[in-house]
Amino acid sequence: MGKDIWKPGTVIYPVPAVMVSCGTMEEKNIITVAWTGTVNSDPAMTYVSIRPSRHSYQIIKERGEFVINLVTEKLAYACDYCGVKSGRDIDKFAEMKLTAKKGEKVDAPIIYESPVNIECKVKEIIPLGTHHMFLAEVVSVQVSDEYLDETGKFHFDKAKPICYSHGAYYGLGKKLGTFGYSVKKKEDKKVVKTTKKPASSKKRAKKKK
Repeated sequence: MGKDIWKPGTVIYPVPAVMVSCGTMEEKNIITVAWTGTVNSDPAMTYVSIRPSRHSYQIIKERGEFVINLVTEKLAYACDYCGVKSGRDIDKFAEMKLTAKKGEKVDAPIIYESPVNIECKVKEIIPLGTHHMFLAEVVSVQVSDEYLDETGKFHFDKAKPICYSHGAYYGLGKKLGTFGYSVKKKEDKKVVKTTKKPASSKKRAKKKK
């Protein structure tokens, strides 16, 4: 096996495909973003990188907030549509029949059909070149209760999330393991030995007769 040498490029795949909603309930928009992820745990922080030429760029810059809405297989069509159409010309919520609901901690709307809505406040805008990174703190998270079990655990896998890889959208495949499974010790199956109690002397005597 050999290796080809490529020029520097963004080849970390797969990546999330998310719909970022911004603006207000009166003037709202959605942009599809693949350059996003977690940057810190406590406080919870994330980012989205957007080209300055995009309609949502100026909205987020002026408002200082946005919502990351995770995408499922059912939302894949809308996700792609919101990435190729401009909010300057159309109302993407209306076109894709998506429900806008005001966030709990931000004025930007969430996409109600999304199972996870991550409300964010911009902390810093970092110009990087083709894209500018909006570094943000997560101020609230909403999850759809249909994916909660009786213990309150959230099963996002049941929502059928998607990812983006080299120009295409994919559903997730089978689970290969859980975090830490590579070092987890296998539990030894305990062999329970059972021994029959000896028959009483009276029973043995009866058997002899």
